[in-house]
Amino acid sequence: MKGYCSILVILAILGLVQGDLKLGFYKSSCPKAEKIVQEYVNQHIPNAPSLAAALIRMNFHDCFVRGCDASILLNFTSASGNQTEKVAIPNQTVRGFGFIDAIKSLVEAACPGVVSCADIIALATRDSIVATGGPYWKVPTGRRDGLISNASEALAQIPAPFDNITSLIQKFAIKTLDLKDLVLLSGAHTIGIAHCPSFSNRLYNFTGVGDRDPSLDSEYADNLQSRKCRTPNDNTTKVEMDPGSRKTFDLSYYSLLLKRRGLFESDSALTRNSNTLTYINQLLQGSLQNFFSEFALSMEKMNEIEVKTGTSGEIRRNCAVVN
Repeated sequence: MKGYCSILVILAILGLVQGDLKLGFYKSSCPKAEKIVQEYVNQHIPNAPSLAAALIRMNFHDCFVRGCDASILLNFTSASGNQTEKVAIPNQTVRGFGFIDAIKSLVEAACPGVVSCADIIALATRDSIVATGGPYWKVPTGRRDGLISNASEALAQIPAPFDNITSLIQKFAIKTLDLKDLVLLSGAHTIGIAHCPSFSNRLYNFTGVGDRDPSLDSEYADNLQSRKCRTPNDNTTKVEMDPGSRKTFDLSYYSLLLKRRGLFESDSALTRNSNTLTYINQLLQGSLQNFFSEFALSMEKMNEIEVKTGTSGEIRRNCAVVN
């Protein structure tokens, strides 16, 4: 019995060290933290709604590399000396860094060294989606910030717009996300824009012989070529991922997939797997509220990927550099 009690004590201590995410984590240590984030979001997002799409992309890209630890925000880590995630190809068009920095400054002024940059990303993303009419999801807090950020890891681990269904399934599975999560989280493409290089190969050189992707609706492809990405080398033009509905969080994205009008190869890939196609049809046959509730569950799941809690990592005072 004595040995059993000792084991329980050790497990309890380990539990305290490791820590857990929980709702209202900062209730005592920084009681106004979540309100500060929400008020800043509500003040600025209505004037710049496209930032909601930018923030959810940042959140997604951060969580897929070393977990949700704000490693995407780092400019340089002296421990590794490597190029950081921020400069990796998948992240070169990620924006919203200044927005997160501004919130961090406000939170630091209220509670120095208490609230992590990782939690600020998670909270600001949720609040910005809600501010633009999208779904609400629970954000337990208590994440800590990572110390390492590596560009090569971002390139290898973040799902790419060129990925086929096999690659997408593998990358999601590694992060404990399943086929349903893949379909639902791809639904974030209902808002925001993309740049031509992320899909122009589908228009100009799909298999390396100057051809077009035959799975892309021809009328849609003609429009993209004639009005958007007019040359194979266009690096600046921005294109709606959900034409006509890019500012509204709705089911239009999934309807376009069935019309062969998904912008990325990774979008189109969702229709070529029987299981993911079934989920798409179920979403379209259900209600918008059903999509919102299911999307919320997948976001909650994603935001717990490989989180650092307890004594892992640190609480950065400046989101761009380790302490």
